Amino acid sequence: MAGYIEPIRFALLFFPIIALIFTLPYIFHQYHKYGSILLLRVSIVYSFILYLTCIYFLVILPLPSIESVKNMTTDWVQLTPFLFIKEFFLYSSFIWNDPSTYLEVLKEPYFYQAFYNILLTIPFGIYLRYYFQLNFKKTFILTLLLTLFFEGTQLSGLYGIYPRPYRLFDIDDIFLNTLGGIIGYGITPLFSHFLPDRKTLDQKSYQKGKRVSILRRTVAAWIDFVLILIITIILNMVKLHDPFLQYLISILIIFMIIPMITKGATPGKKCMNIKIVTEQEEAPKWYQYWIRYGILYLFFLPAPFYLLLLLSLGGYFIMTFIGLSLVFLICFTHGFISTISRKPFWYEKLSQTKNKSTIIMEEET
Repeated sequence: MAGYIEPIRFALLFFPIIALIFTLPYIFHQYHKYGSILLLRVSIVYSFILYLTCIYFLVILPLPSIESVKNMTTDWVQLTPFLFIKEFFLYSSFIWNDPSTYLEVLKEPYFYQAFYNILLTIPFGIYLRYYFQLNFKKTFILTLLLTLFFEGTQLSGLYGIYPRPYRLFDIDDIFLNTLGGIIGYGITPLFSHFLPDRKTLDQKSYQKGKRVSILRRTVAAWIDFVLILIITIILNMVKLHDPFLQYLISILIIFMIIPMITKGATPGKKCMNIKIVTEQEEAPKWYQYWIRYGILYLFFLPAPFYLLLLLSLGGYFIMTFIGLSLVFLICFTHGFISTISRKPFWYEKLSQTKNKSTIIMEEET
């Protein structure tokens, strides 16, 4: 049993790293498709990732030393179908007409190795049917491919790290793992009875996605800022080295020109299915983009740099510095309060614009 616990412990240690790598693409996909992130869906998806991590480590661990593998003389493959059944009856303590042997045999490797191989992929079949909504044929194929990947990993000596396989490629493992996926598919209704179905999850996500959350807007802003960085690099390549001009041109392209062409969406907002509209739900006028984004990106965000510049000049600029600092502090405080209370930001009120979700439920398309 300890041989199974140790790989799971390693999986739990590595899971945060794997989850971190997965998180940004997952957030992008969820906001792009549904406009929201549902806690129950997150729990299901990340539990699936944790499950896959666990079974992968169960397949490859424990790792022997390379020197010990070099000295191995055991067989690499076992290609006799259903050999585990023959070995069970030949070598286990099981006697069909002696019930006292039934419990004892459960502790013997001839039983529990086959049983664990089936148990290994039962959750895989459940996930595929319940969450991914796959039919029997696709579940069977994907389970078979999964177990072939695991057996291939073993046969390759962990992708060539070892000079030869340190575990046996067993045809019976393929049968048993695939059977586990089929069993998981068959018993899924027993589990899905206690959970909302995929259609219900999607409906809740779409409903929640009608409101544009702060996190969704933040992801859109990240995408826009990455594009600003790319534009800055391009401008550097064409010998435009003035930082202020680089910033100004980038802002004009991303937040002024493109939204006017797309009728309300920066590239980031387009990816997140958001657009800017007026209070009357119409496309903004050109000057409203300038008010909204000009004040925000040409005055408010660069304000700390302006203030430092004024402070360095000294003299009569000190009073101007104090006045602008108060304005910046007031705007920042108002933005913080607006975030907490979910009310429009000050630059939205000035430009009379707001964010609107463009998410459309699939059944409505």
